[in-house]
Amino acid sequence: MASVPVWARVYVACAVAGALVCLAPAPDVHVPWWAVALLATLYAGCEQATRCRLLGRNAPRVMGTFFPVLLAGAFLLPPQAAALVAVPGALLTRVEQRPRRLRRVWRAARLGLAVWAASRVHWALGGPDAVAEPDFPDALVPAVAAVLAFGAVLTALDGGILALAERVPVRNAWRGLFPRTLAPAAVHGLAGLMMAVLWRSHYGPVAALLVLLPMYVSGWVFTQYHRERAAHQATIRALVQAVDIKDGYTRGHSERVGQASMMIARELGMDDERVEVLRFAGILHDVGKLGVPTRLLRKNGPLTPEERRVIELHPEYGHEMVRGIGFLGEARSAILHHHERLDGSGYPYGLTGTQIPECARVVAVADAFDAMTSTRCYRRARPVAVALEELERCAGAHFDPRMVEALVRALGRHGWHPAVTADGDEQRGNVPPQSTPQRAEAGS
Repeated sequence: MASVPVWARVYVACAVAGALVCLAPAPDVHVPWWAVALLATLYAGCEQATRCRLLGRNAPRVMGTFFPVLLAGAFLLPPQAAALVAVPGALLTRVEQRPRRLRRVWRAARLGLAVWAASRVHWALGGPDAVAEPDFPDALVPAVAAVLAFGAVLTALDGGILALAERVPVRNAWRGLFPRTLAPAAVHGLAGLMMAVLWRSHYGPVAALLVLLPMYVSGWVFTQYHRERAAHQATIRALVQAVDIKDGYTRGHSERVGQASMMIARELGMDDERVEVLRFAGILHDVGKLGVPTRLLRKNGPLTPEERRVIELHPEYGHEMVRGIGFLGEARSAILHHHERLDGSGYPYGLTGTQIPECARVVAVADAFDAMTSTRCYRRARPVAVALEELERCAGAHFDPRMVEALVRALGRHGWHPAVTADGDEQRGNVPPQSTPQRAEAGS
């Protein structure tokens, strides 16, 4: 929306007009204006609280809109009054992208329409009586219907603005949008219902406000998790970039090995946490190259026995470099042992069979696969099918057959579409092999 097209501005104007119609008071409906003012102030305060240093500067992108107060308003107030709860907070919220004024107006209009729709559905299904005298689970029916209406309106409006302002193709603008909108709305809707029930009980509004405390704490925890995860990613990215700069011939190799390792781990049925660890292991498996002389990494032609021994030290260098990075977990042993072979012919310790950690056996297959399907200074890339045949031939002697079979199944199901290529002028996997010097794969 940096430079907003005319039709997108018209769309926003229509949304604003619709919201103004929804805000028009009904003469025969009693509105508790003190409750509207309290909820509107509370919502505005919750939106402003994302600037608090306790949550950090990135909190707004993580926490998003504070839906519990809006939905509590939908459960407690008539539709036109409920829609008004969202307006002050939306107009005062922080906006980082231009045009800021238009974005604030759009935010106020979309939230006002969504809350109005939720309140309308809730009241039509007898929701106010269910909140005043809750009889669970029957009281959940109007609340669930209201949350669905809330999510549906947001989805419809957001898809339209994506198509008109962001120029997303119409066939893709609404794809997957409703589930992504409904998930937080459902969780926040339950908190909003708890607020509404406590508000109408003899405990009163003050008790209802206590519901927000655990929501705020959970938002803080969620923010800290994302901040820590971003720090992990930045650490890994810096190490990988250093390796890529030092060994330009294998640029992108680390990311591709991480991708292949993740595919194998998922095919083996590992849980998401281990899959992530295997991805880290694949990405960082060659970080020890930072301790190897650059002239050896970039040498054309075969290595001498002494040069081979120097390069074969890179797993131990890598293990020492990441020893103190706690979040890597078992990825550290994969970095150390990814060049071990089942028959004991590998390095650095000549481990055999199950002496080799499982994560290292995964990375070994992923590393060999990408090394064969990438163009290097000493040979051309092999087609994917040829590389898989070679892995299957070496399964049981060099590579764990389970890992090889898992990679074959994963590639058969998903194909191989690496995001980064080793050589911008070559199409990986489509270059026929040719006779080249038999340089050791120690540095792959």
